[in-house]
Amino acid sequence: MMAQKTTASASTGLDLANYDEEQVRLMGEMCIVIDENDKAIDAASKKTCHLMTNINQGLLHRAFSVFLFNSNNQLLLQQRAVEKITFPEHYTNTCCSHPLATPDELEEEGQMGVRRAAQRKLEHELGIKPDQVPLDKFEYLTRIHYVAPSDGLWGEHEIDYILFIKADVDLDINPNEVMSYKWVSMDEMKEIVEGAETSGTKLTPWFKLIDESFLYKWWAQIDDLEKLKDHETIHRLL
Repeated sequence: MMAQKTTASASTGLDLANYDEEQVRLMGEMCIVIDENDKAIDAASKKTCHLMTNINQGLLHRAFSVFLFNSNNQLLLQQRAVEKITFPEHYTNTCCSHPLATPDELEEEGQMGVRRAAQRKLEHELGIKPDQVPLDKFEYLTRIHYVAPSDGLWGEHEIDYILFIKADVDLDINPNEVMSYKWVSMDEMKEIVEGAETSGTKLTPWFKLIDESFLYKWWAQIDDLEKLKDHETIHRLL
């Protein structure tokens, strides 16, 4: 099965020379390929996992989305850099990425692999030091399964672990990853979403799905999330 998918990606004759050099390098990272029940079954490059030719054949990988709130209960949003290959210049939640197919990030007990990946990428993208976002402070809420084309060539097909964390952090933005950022209240977030079409604000598809389905009920209970956690269900937002 994986051989067929790899052949599909190779057959595109894709030349990555037109893309940002650092983002192309990151396309070589190995993601965790999973089945629809989130069972790890293989590994494939980020490039392979994000080509629509492979997504259309069912290739699915594990991901995470972090929502970081400060002590004023404001959510940190980022605008993805223009250099990004998928969804450039789109606003999204604090950090969205993938655990890698490495022993540390494959560990499933207590979602430790996903937590380590989240900590790693918060530092890579936003310069947040690990000691400001300890692994045990991430609140794992649930998982969503979604698919979203980006530009026809690239897209996403993920089971996405939703992580909330409340922390006052110091930022040191990586401009190759993040174009801009802002802290927003719940009311400001609703205004951004409601006015996005009129203002031309682009939002990532997974962020829109989470906003529409879950975000505000979780946000309203940010200091008491335990009863809202659903670790068994994979919500199929397809």
